[in-house]
Amino acid sequence: AISGSRDNTLKVWNLTTGEVLCTLTSHSDSVNSVAISPDGKRAISASWDNTLKVWNLATGAELFTLNGHSDWVNAVAIAPDGQRAISGSRDHTLKVWNLATGKELFTLNGHSRSIYAVAISLDGKLAISGSRDHTLKVWNLADGAESFTLNGHSNSVLAVDASFDAKQVISGSDDNTLKVWNLATGKELFTLTGHSSSVYAVAIAADGKRAISGSYDNKVKVWNLETGAELFTIHGHSSWV
Repeated sequence: AISGSRDNTLKVWNLTTGEVLCTLTSHSDSVNSVAISPDGKRAISASWDNTLKVWNLATGAELFTLNGHSDWVNAVAIAPDGQRAISGSRDHTLKVWNLATGKELFTLNGHSRSIYAVAISLDGKLAISGSRDHTLKVWNLADGAESFTLNGHSNSVLAVDASFDAKQVISGSDDNTLKVWNLATGKELFTLTGHSSSVYAVAIAADGKRAISGSYDNKVKVWNLETGAELFTIHGHSSWV
């Protein structure tokens, strides 16, 4: 596993022993997001130093730095083919990168405020971004064109994930709700209510039938994505999840 911290570093962990294998130290500000390539050989990190960095996980060496954003980089995701990554920034843009060369492929413009979250569909064709402008946008990764905008949240969109079959997207927001969307039509399927504070993290299970959310209300909730019902709440944390 790999983790990023406000101490400007990343750490690679052995999940069998719990030991730190290596510490990655090149960022000059907080590390906000990290993703691992499908083959497990590389990681990419996004930082408040306005850069992303690509790492060799076997050696801990930095392969290259991705420069281009003019403000904090808040989110990053790697495509299933491992060849491309997409980043979202406080400069209101997303950038698509070639991970073999470290070159920027294109910039996605459309959001009017900071981008906090990004996800890529399993087929690698679409990217979904969540922004402080209260919207999500769906992008065509082949040409960088915006497919459509998802409107419905009344505050910043902080988290997003796509189902494995690329049919649904779920978003978490500062408006304390989650929304489930049809990725083919851009229509909202239903709103998940139950958190009493901002929803900061969300993930969809591999079977596409359930999702799990984490919130500033210190709770984790599990949801039925076929009905929109809350299945149960996990208590135990004493601060933000």
